[in-house]
Amino acid sequence: MNKERISAYLASLEPMDDPKLNRLRACAEADGVPIVRIETEAFLRTMVKVLRPQRVLEIGTAVGYSSIVMARAGAAWIDTIENYEKRIPIARGNIKDCGLDGRIRLLEGDAGDILKELKQSGTETYDLVFLDAAKGQYLNWLPDIVRLMHPGSVLITDNVLQDETVMESRFLIPRRERTTHARMRDYLYELKHDARLETSVIPAGDGISLSVLLDPEDQ
Repeated sequence: MNKERISAYLASLEPMDDPKLNRLRACAEADGVPIVRIETEAFLRTMVKVLRPQRVLEIGTAVGYSSIVMARAGAAWIDTIENYEKRIPIARGNIKDCGLDGRIRLLEGDAGDILKELKQSGTETYDLVFLDAAKGQYLNWLPDIVRLMHPGSVLITDNVLQDETVMESRFLIPRRERTTHARMRDYLYELKHDARLETSVIPAGDGISLSVLLDPEDQ
């Protein structure tokens, strides 16, 4: 099975009929900005249509692409976190240009700090969390993410297969990437073994994990 050919074929099926999103994707790809792959975008859009979330938390705004996708798919309100200063004004501009600055709130700063602040401030829980930021921090952020969810909330995590290297021995991974590799494996193990979560890992795009927070009676 040729994964690249399958991905290309699936991408070719997407309508790509939103001119603003098309321009945003083209600009992001030209500038080397990591945004969701086309298959992941389709999955994210479908999940928003299914879940119809009132409140979404996104960790990793980049240039605002996936926030815009989720808002246009029907998410009522989105809090999105970004720490890279150079991308923040670009994301704000893109969100405003799409007329979504009244539904998307960009929170600037370190995700770990903001997640703790959100919980301490007594903010409402989120129906959907989309995690697409610094891969080596996923496991560190997970406890605070779960505390911001309620039974039935869904956590979608992107890039969990790391270009199909996550299953490889650490000795086959370049030394500079071994820490992130190990942490992603630990993150996936935790998702699959946390009794509070039911998790499926889907080999679409660069790998997506889909976790639902269970009711305590079902754990």
